[in-house]
Amino acid sequence: MNTDRIEKTVMLHASRERVWRAISSADEFGLWFGVAFKGSFAENTRMTGTIVPTTVDADVARMQEPHAGMPFEFVVDRIEPMDRISFRWHPFAMEPGVDYSHEPMTHIVFELEDSNGGTRLTITESGFDRIPIERRAKAFAANEGGWEHQSQLVGKYLALHAGA
Repeated sequence: MNTDRIEKTVMLHASRERVWRAISSADEFGLWFGVAFKGSFAENTRMTGTIVPTTVDADVARMQEPHAGMPFEFVVDRIEPMDRISFRWHPFAMEPGVDYSHEPMTHIVFELEDSNGGTRLTITESGFDRIPIERRAKAFAANEGGWEHQSQLVGKYLALHAGA
């Protein structure tokens, strides 16, 4: 088992252009992911926002509800239109009052590929082996499950907003 990297792949029944907009627009990303962002995604930009329950799945929204209102932060690393967008963050940085800024960040990449009848989205988060040992396993487990949910949420979002 790889302890440094999580990878999820999902086939989305939407055009590459539509999937790109869902992952590269801060507003659209926030609706399915569960964050109200301040501002737009731009390379080398620190994004801040607030956790809000997703709008596309009631069960996941209930799991996010205890965290509603908590600050959320990541850095937009690179934007390669129609191909990939990447971010850096402090994984599972959910403990109120804890300063995670001294810890290394993990790297998240959303990558698009054309596929029969839609678009293949691969989400990869790497860098867990650099996280302090006392948090590493919990952060990995939480994000493994989180990316499983998020890979499904983006598909549900696209199905609900196909014509948008």
